[in-house]
Amino acid sequence: MMAASLLRRDKRSTAAHLKADLKRTDNSSGLRQLRELLDNVLHPERGSEPEALEWCKSLLAGGDGFDEFCRTVRSYDNATLCGLVWTANFVAYRCRTCGISPCMSLCAECFNNGDHTGHDFNMFRSQAGGACDCGDGNVMRESGFCSRHRLQTGENVPSVPLDLLLMSEMVLPRFIISIIQYLRDGYTEPESAADRDLQKVLQQLDLHISFLEELTKMGGAMRTVLTKILTNQQIFKELSMGQEESVYAKSNYEKYLSALKSSGLVSVEEKGAGAGASDTPAGAGALGLLGAAASLEDSSKEEDQDGLQGVGQRKRVKLSSSSKDPSIMDTLKHKCFLEELLFWTIKYEFPQKMVTFLLNMLPDQDYKITFTKTFVQHYAFIMKTLMKSHESDTMSNRIVHISVQLFSNEELARHVTEECQLLDIMVTVLLYMMESCLIKSQLQDEENNRHVVVNCGEALLKNNTYWPLVSDFINILSHQSVAKRFLEDHSLLLLWMSFVSFFQGMNLNKRELSEHVEFESQTYYAAFAAELEACAQPMWGLLTHCKVKETHEYTRTVVRYCLETLQMWFDAIGFVDEPALHQLTFHLPLHRYYAMFLSKGVKCQGLDLDSLLPDQEMLMKIMVHPLQIQASLSEIHSNMWVRNGLQIKGQAMTYVQSHFCNSMIDPDIYLLQVCASRLDPDYFISSVFERFKVVDLLTMASQHQNAVLDSEQERPMLEGALTFLVILSSLRVHLGMSDDEILRAEIVSQLCMNDRTHSSLLDLIPENPNPKSGVVPGSCSFEEMLAAVADFKAPVFEPGGSMQQGMYTPKAEVWEKEFDPIMVILRTVYRRDVQSAMDRYGAFLKQSGVHTGNPWPPYKERTPLHPCYKGLVRLLHCKTLHIVIFTLLYKIWMDHQNMSEHVLCMVLYLIELGLDNPVQDNQVEEEPCIEEHCHDSWFPGTSLLSNLHHVINFVRVRVPETAPEVERKRARERERETPASTSSESSSFGQNLREAQVFSLVAERRRKFQEIINRSNHEASQAVRPKSSSSRWLPPGSPPQLVTEILEIGESMLSLLVKLHQKLSGKQNSLSLSWLAEVDPAHHAHGDGLTAIERVLAKAAARSRHSKRCLQEICGQVCPPIPLKKNSPGDKKSMDKEERRQRARERQQKLLAEFASRQKSFMETAMDVESPETDSVMDMGSAEALDSEVLYDCVICGQSGPSTEDRPTGLVVLLQASSVLGHRCRSDTPKRLPTTDEEHISPEDTCGATHDVRLSLMQRYFKDSSCLQSVSIGWVGGVYVQTCGHTLHIDCHKSYMESLRNDQVLQGFSVDKGEFTCPLCRQFANSVLPCRPGRGMETGAWHTPSNKSMSTLVKEVEDLQEQLGIFPVSASLKQRDPILAESNLSKEMESVIKDIKNTTQKKYMDYGKNPGSPDNDFLFMYSVARTNLELELVHRGGNLCSGGASAAAKRSCLNQLFHVLAMHMRLYSIDSAYNPWTRLTQSTQSRDNEYCGDERPEVPMLFRDVPSLLIIFILTMPQPLRKEHFTCVVKVLYSLQYTQALAALSVRFSPEERLVWSNTGAAKKNTPNSDKSWESLLGHVISELTKAKDVYGTNSEETLVLSSSVWSPQSIEFSLQQFCLPFLRLSCLLQHHLYGDSLPGCLVEEEFSLLAGCLGLAGSAQSSAACLEWNISAFDLISQWCSEVIALSDTPSQQSVSLLGQDPQWAAPRLLHLPDNYNTIFQFYHRKSCTSCGKTPKDPALCLVCGAFVCLKGHCCKQQGVCECVLHSQHCGAATGIFLLINASVIIIIRGHRFCLWGSVYLDAHGEEDRDLRRGKPLYLCEERYRVLEQQWVSHTFDHINKRWGPHYNGL
Repeated sequence: MMAASLLRRDKRSTAAHLKADLKRTDNSSGLRQLRELLDNVLHPERGSEPEALEWCKSLLAGGDGFDEFCRTVRSYDNATLCGLVWTANFVAYRCRTCGISPCMSLCAECFNNGDHTGHDFNMFRSQAGGACDCGDGNVMRESGFCSRHRLQTGENVPSVPLDLLLMSEMVLPRFIISIIQYLRDGYTEPESAADRDLQKVLQQLDLHISFLEELTKMGGAMRTVLTKILTNQQIFKELSMGQEESVYAKSNYEKYLSALKSSGLVSVEEKGAGAGASDTPAGAGALGLLGAAASLEDSSKEEDQDGLQGVGQRKRVKLSSSSKDPSIMDTLKHKCFLEELLFWTIKYEFPQKMVTFLLNMLPDQDYKITFTKTFVQHYAFIMKTLMKSHESDTMSNRIVHISVQLFSNEELARHVTEECQLLDIMVTVLLYMMESCLIKSQLQDEENNRHVVVNCGEALLKNNTYWPLVSDFINILSHQSVAKRFLEDHSLLLLWMSFVSFFQGMNLNKRELSEHVEFESQTYYAAFAAELEACAQPMWGLLTHCKVKETHEYTRTVVRYCLETLQMWFDAIGFVDEPALHQLTFHLPLHRYYAMFLSKGVKCQGLDLDSLLPDQEMLMKIMVHPLQIQASLSEIHSNMWVRNGLQIKGQAMTYVQSHFCNSMIDPDIYLLQVCASRLDPDYFISSVFERFKVVDLLTMASQHQNAVLDSEQERPMLEGALTFLVILSSLRVHLGMSDDEILRAEIVSQLCMNDRTHSSLLDLIPENPNPKSGVVPGSCSFEEMLAAVADFKAPVFEPGGSMQQGMYTPKAEVWEKEFDPIMVILRTVYRRDVQSAMDRYGAFLKQSGVHTGNPWPPYKERTPLHPCYKGLVRLLHCKTLHIVIFTLLYKIWMDHQNMSEHVLCMVLYLIELGLDNPVQDNQVEEEPCIEEHCHDSWFPGTSLLSNLHHVINFVRVRVPETAPEVERKRARERERETPASTSSESSSFGQNLREAQVFSLVAERRRKFQEIINRSNHEASQAVRPKSSSSRWLPPGSPPQLVTEILEIGESMLSLLVKLHQKLSGKQNSLSLSWLAEVDPAHHAHGDGLTAIERVLAKAAARSRHSKRCLQEICGQVCPPIPLKKNSPGDKKSMDKEERRQRARERQQKLLAEFASRQKSFMETAMDVESPETDSVMDMGSAEALDSEVLYDCVICGQSGPSTEDRPTGLVVLLQASSVLGHRCRSDTPKRLPTTDEEHISPEDTCGATHDVRLSLMQRYFKDSSCLQSVSIGWVGGVYVQTCGHTLHIDCHKSYMESLRNDQVLQGFSVDKGEFTCPLCRQFANSVLPCRPGRGMETGAWHTPSNKSMSTLVKEVEDLQEQLGIFPVSASLKQRDPILAESNLSKEMESVIKDIKNTTQKKYMDYGKNPGSPDNDFLFMYSVARTNLELELVHRGGNLCSGGASAAAKRSCLNQLFHVLAMHMRLYSIDSAYNPWTRLTQSTQSRDNEYCGDERPEVPMLFRDVPSLLIIFILTMPQPLRKEHFTCVVKVLYSLQYTQALAALSVRFSPEERLVWSNTGAAKKNTPNSDKSWESLLGHVISELTKAKDVYGTNSEETLVLSSSVWSPQSIEFSLQQFCLPFLRLSCLLQHHLYGDSLPGCLVEEEFSLLAGCLGLAGSAQSSAACLEWNISAFDLISQWCSEVIALSDTPSQQSVSLLGQDPQWAAPRLLHLPDNYNTIFQFYHRKSCTSCGKTPKDPALCLVCGAFVCLKGHCCKQQGVCECVLHSQHCGAATGIFLLINASVIIIIRGHRFCLWGSVYLDAHGEEDRDLRRGKPLYLCEERYRVLEQQWVSHTFDHINKRWGPHYNGL
């Protein structure tokens, strides 16, 4: 009742009344009234109405206006944080210099108000949304705070008056519960209803939530009230259940409970051993999980031990019942609004508005803590919902948006870790997540495998659904306090290890042996991403906290658990000693964890390596899988996995790729190095060769059988094995290099492959993948290092080429001393990069004159080993390796097949490494025991130095019966010849047999393995099944039987090296004895194989006297080798592949050189300025052109001949509409692009606008037909014609077009629009301009000057104008004169005219009152000529000072164009009554009487555009015109131009000056030659024009301002010359094209007199007036012209006198002037709203010609299906547009129906573009690039220079 009455009153007074009631001490009646009112207003069944909101607003304000209330509350804002929340796609900043947490971000406002000069910052587009951290000292340093948040504002804010927020505290709880009730009502389980319904519910709540958001923005005071309400448990209790009497509230609460039930929340899995899911009753959700944690702790301790035995069968751990409260429902009661709000936010899958609201509250500290706890409580539930969600991507982003705000704060993260078991929850949830997609592992023992791995095909992994969780985990591990807790909690570590083991061995590849896989799985992306994100990044996070000695216990613990888990893994997959054949997995995270913690422990914490290592047997197991990967890499590159498809190559590349290598291949190699340093070297080496499957190849015999490899795979596999050994023994990344050295090596290896840009280098340097490691790429050490090793090559611009970026290239000394081919091989993703590095190295050596041939990879000295890893050197000093080296040297020397240069190179590298790293053992004691075994072993000891000179005499080999060795033995037996033994006394052959060395790698390895196993434990021996070597490697049913033979060798490694040296050099005694004496290894740093051998020998000689002696002996007695018979088919192959390659390369070089020279000669003829064919067309003045016809070459059929009527030839031309001229301004400085709201660009002062105004003014007052001959159009949308200079027959062209039309491969142009590329130079074109047939000139005499008087010539010109041209006449004249037949030529001319008209839009052609009239057509035609002349002038720099040749002249085809236009113009005869010629040359009787009636007057001569008249005259007179007549026309028109100049000048005088000059002129009038003195003429003009009203009257005020300077005779003369120059330039250019006169160059000051001279105006340099030649009295003629103006006086037309003083000079066209810093543009424009649609465009763009702001691709501004950029390009540039895309910093060009990406004119500090602003570094204007862009625009060459064009379909 009462509420009803309240509802009727107006809201404001009600609110005031209630507020007063509530302020009383006894406020019960007020409370009651308010409750009833709210019951009514916020009645849940009424849904959400705007009305309810209005009530709430009024009630909160308590009688004031709501806006006023907001302002008041804001004034009490005490927040010191910015806290601005943004959503995806917002542009924010990150400053690494100021950030403590790497997730730190700032809004643009705070960033710009802070001082970040010189900091390492970048701008970025937010992926998931975020919040501004300004003011938060936990996340960033205070120095970076902006000026607003730097002050601790909290202190000086007055405290809030009690009654201000009184109403808020009463009303808001009701408001919030109404939202919650609404959410409860609207929720349905997704199974039953479509997701759409949830969206609907949210839409209806939109206003309410926005209102809450508005409240949060009122500042600290309001947030405090909201926090109170949201976290108060009492209020929640009262409101949530609903009062007893309300039925609605009850049912609503039921819905909430059932929603809780059905969520089943996370089935509680705890830190039990198996971390399984338990089937607890629904509802024991997140809170249950926490409740249970405590009671589980004790029970889980005992389960730890046995729990991990059965890793395969995951134990499902049931929660002990004790932890369950019977009233489970109570445990999940949400205790406050905040908790339930979050619950629904999750249920509704994180609606953006809710997320923003929850985040907006974060600046309130109390809220932040409560909210973080609530979030952690619901964590498991969130992830559960995420896994079910269909929109997991959006949801992930929103989750991270929240969590990154909470967990980046170390204080907060530590707090919830301690209080809410955050770490346990996270690890448990991660396990739970991955358990949903486990499968049985197939690795090793497929049947009995007990190990489970994740299935990479599952959506969870494929779509990266786990990333929010993992990223949170990495985030909290970056805090030291949290990471320490993790490392101290052993049960957590165990859980984590079992999590990592899920990834161990995932994505297993099996080698396809028979046929190609039909379906290539792409799961490897998911697998690599999962290992990097879920395993490696957390590992790097933990490693950063294990850097100092104090934390060494952590390292020990992790290492211990790694080993335990690895042991369990080996047991689970049933691994004994041999890996399964044809299986490969790249994923061994457990191995890598172990390796990385080992490395860190030894490097940073000084731990003893041996204390962290397991026993030998375990080491042997550990080494197997990483070694398998290395061998498989080789197999993949040898094409052995080709049947598995491309994806296997993809895996091999990803494994070594820069983002993965230091989490994958580096730890693997390190682990192998550790194993190699601790295991028996012979065992290790044999294992390597066995894994690489090249054991059978390592025999002295010339033929062998390989059971496992095809012969073409043997070479690459052998190369692979040796390269691997070299990498293994020389890589020091984890074995002693400092971080700086590593960084330097990485940078050098990348730069050696290719020059790199700064950003690609940053990308390619393997950084520590965990971004929080503090090693930030771009940190100072990187910059310093880069500066030390590289030179910066600034971006270069070839005008026709591509835009280069700024590149870094290695310094010379880097090539000399630091180029490390081994590092390059390790880091190359593509094999071609190794070749590229070697080519660059070769080029450097050639250039510096060190070496000219093909160099071999240089040998690089290594950093010393860390003492822990000294054992690695033993690899180089073991007999097995020495036997292999010996065998290979022998095989290469004997030319056995499948040896290569690379093999020799690697063998030498190994020898050299051995020489440089002598073994440290005290050899003296070992010597004797070794001697005893001498007879059964090849070498006496293990030291390489001593084994080098040991001679091997006989070797026993097993060869196929067909081998040449067997043949030789039989022959010997026939001869019964006993070879003399070189060993000791001549003994029998039998003794040799006993002495001959036999060697089997496999047997060796087995023996060692047995020894090791026996040593370590006895039981294990049963597991090992020793097999004899022969049975193991003999495949059943093998081809020819193997027999044992004895080879006589008698060589040592040294002697083989010397012989190889001879072989390579092709000389008998290439190494003389003297060579040894003066040798110095340092000389031999760079060079080919010879140098390498010399270097090795020199080192050996230097290190051991014995070797030196042996060498001297060998060099003294060498003899050429006796290779096996050279006729076996194998020998063809053994003509080394290298040699063949070399020859192929030479052939290719030769071809290329030939091609280049051809091309050069073509370019010279085609592009030459004076190229004969094309210029004879233009320079008709050349002597031979006079008497013979001009010949043209057709570039299609290749014939040469004249152009004839029947078979005309044409020039290839490109017609394009152009508005470049129209965009010219008066001033030389370009207009600035506006970057503030105050700046504007005025479009009125451009050439195009001025001419439009002029024409429309004329058309208002004068006769239309006369107007259309008094100006030129085409300033905007004129047609520009340019040619590449090539000609073709027009019929050939037609068939060429036909073939293009049928060619389906459509190039970037549209054949239907007539577009094509010139068949010769491939330049873009769209029409053919017919060449006029006939001789160059009709007569020889027409060129010579005559002595006819001026008046005679004037008369002749008049007569010429009367007659029609002698010219092939077109169809329209046929009616009048049917005798003139139509020829092919005239048809073509007509079609070209049609093309010209179609080039531009209709609106640029119709300026007349009646469109399509002949006058209109006439105007358009002569304007085409004008446009082309003007543009050529612009291209020549705006004047003719530069003289003849210019690039523009080559493109010009004015001569042909003139003839085509002239022929067309001939159709219009000029009515002789109005012929301007008579008015220019005769004094006529005044014709005033004609102007009566409506007839408008003609345009006075003084208003007419003189160059237009010139072109009209020339075009309408018969062609070819005699030069004397041309000169006559120019002279007459010059007089008019001069008079106009005088009139224009007089207008600019002040009245006093006019008087003075008028008197001066009058005085001079009677002197002789007064008609050639400007004073008299000027005086005359002034006195005449004074008669007219308005000419001088109107604008006296303005002129005073203009003429503040006094006019001197010099300044007047100068002004007159400037006024006449444009006319003279055009006339001169026209004369040049019509008559072939040359254009001499000159100084700018001399230009006037020079041009006057060229045109035959009898002038002298002194004055402009001296050039005048009048054929009747000058003063009469001027009076007559002035009288036309005077006649306008009392008619309406007198307004038009302003047309007098129009200055014909324009500055060169310029693009807008851009600011230096791109940020200026970006900040102003990227949020700016579009002028036409008012929205903020998604892709804003700027026109660089006129500054218009447009929406790219925006549908909002479409008109008739054409988007705004295309529209604007038509309007502003006649279909040429240059747009800067604000969000991408790149420029696109629109040309007609095509567009292309031009590139960027803004580059960063390293000379690089930043397309799409991905890197967000500051960008600066690159002047050169901008000049290039402007130049291409002005010269209309976009089509020729930019190659990548595509159609835009009007969609831009």
